[in-house]
Amino acid sequence: MSGGDASVNRRDFMKGAMVAGVTLGTAGNLWPQSGTKLPSGRVIGANDRINVAAIGVGGRGSFDAGTVVRASETSNAKLVAVCDVYEKRKRAVAEKLKCQGYSDYREILNRSDIDAVVVATPDHWHARIAIEAMERGKDVYLEKPMTHTIAEAKQLAAIARELKRVIQVGSQTTSAPHWHLTHKYIANGAIGRMVMSQGSYHRNSANGEWNWPIDPNAGPNGKGDDHIDWDMWLGSATKRPWDPDRFFRFRKYWDYSGGIATDLLFHVVAPLNICWPQPEFPAKVMASGGIYGGPTSEEKREVPDTFSVLAEFPTKHSLVLSSSTANARLIPGMIRGHLGTIVMVDHGMFEDVPNDHITLYPEPETIDDAYKVEFGSKDQVMPVEDTLEKVDAMHMSNFLECMRTRQKPTLDVETAYRAQVTISMAVQAYRQGRILYWDDRKEEVVTAPPEA
Repeated sequence: MSGGDASVNRRDFMKGAMVAGVTLGTAGNLWPQSGTKLPSGRVIGANDRINVAAIGVGGRGSFDAGTVVRASETSNAKLVAVCDVYEKRKRAVAEKLKCQGYSDYREILNRSDIDAVVVATPDHWHARIAIEAMERGKDVYLEKPMTHTIAEAKQLAAIARELKRVIQVGSQTTSAPHWHLTHKYIANGAIGRMVMSQGSYHRNSANGEWNWPIDPNAGPNGKGDDHIDWDMWLGSATKRPWDPDRFFRFRKYWDYSGGIATDLLFHVVAPLNICWPQPEFPAKVMASGGIYGGPTSEEKREVPDTFSVLAEFPTKHSLVLSSSTANARLIPGMIRGHLGTIVMVDHGMFEDVPNDHITLYPEPETIDDAYKVEFGSKDQVMPVEDTLEKVDAMHMSNFLECMRTRQKPTLDVETAYRAQVTISMAVQAYRQGRILYWDDRKEEVVTAPPEA
C-alpha cells in the first residue's frame, strides 16, 4: 500500500472513529482539528529519558505499567501517567506507581512530553487508541491481540508504515530465545521442507476462564472510586445498559474479544511466525469448537471454551491449533518438516517447567549423508537460556531501545498483522460456520479461493 493510499484510508478510519466517539467522555475539544499538522514525535537521543503512559490499567495493564517502572533503571524511561475509566483502578495504580492519573485517554495523547503509550484496554479499543497515538507522534506498546478485527489490523499496519512509528505488540513470549533459535535451524535446513506446525493453549479452573471478580459497588452510577465511565468503555461497540459481567469479564463476549483465539492462541501463532522462514498470511482457515465443559450452567458466555483451528499457508504448509479452557492437558509446540521435526515447547508455555531447550528429531528415512554431517542422525537437545520469568522485561526493554534506534522490535506490526489475520479469520470461520480464504492482493477475507 502506498503512502498516499494509507493517508486516505487513515482519514476515512479516523472520520468513522470520531463519529463513533461523539458521545465519549467530556473532552470533545481534545480532538485534532481538520487540517492540523500532525506532530512527528520527539527525536530521542541516546541519553534522553523516555516518558511513557499506560492506557488501561486492569490486571494486564497495571502489570505492564509496573514493567515500565522496573525497566527504568536500565532503559532510562519513566512512567509519567496512567489512564482508566474505572476510578478505583486509576487512583490505585497512579498512587502505587507515583504518577498522574487520567480518566480520558485523549488527555494523555495531548501531552507533548509523552513519547510512548502502553495500550492494555479491552481489544475493541486497541486500534483506535494506537492510531490516535501514532497520529500524535507517539510510539506504541500494544497488548495482544493487536486489534479486534482484521480491518483494524490492516489499517494499523498501514498507518504505522506511513508514519514510521515503532509498534511492539505485547505477546511477550516472542522475546524468548527458543523461537529465534528454531528460526535459525529451519533457515539452515534442519527440518527440510516445512510441512506442518502444531501448537496448543489449554487451561482449566473451577471458576471458568475470564470469570474475574466483580465489584458489586462499581458502575456508571457509582460515586468516587466506584465510578465507571460505561459509555466511554463501550466506545464504538454496541450500546448496552450497564452490565458488570461485560465490564469485568469482557473476554467472554464477541463485542470486545475473540475469546480463546485472540487472548490465548495469539501467543502461539505470533511466535510461530517468528520461527517460520518468513511471517505469512494464511491462504485458508477453518475452525470448530463450542461451549463443552467448565462451569457453564450459571455463567454468561458467548465465546467457546474449546476451540480448534486448521490453517493452510501459501508456501505449502499447514497449522494445527488446539485449545480449551475446560481441560489443561497441552500438546507440545512443534514444527514438522520432510527431514526432521523441531519441538520448541515440550509442555505448555506457562507451565512451571523450564523453557531451556529445543529438540531436533531427524527423519531417518529421508535424511542423507550431507544432512548427517550438518545436523547428525540422532535426536539433539539444543539448550537455550530459560527466560520465561524475564520475557516481560525483555519485551519492554526491546521496545524502549527500538524507540531510540528506530529499528524493528521483536514483535513488529507486520509480523503481528499476519498472526492477527490467522486468528481473526479463525474466529470468523467459527462464527460463520464456513471455510474462509485470504485474498493477498486485496488483503481481505473472502468466501471462495481468490483468482490467481
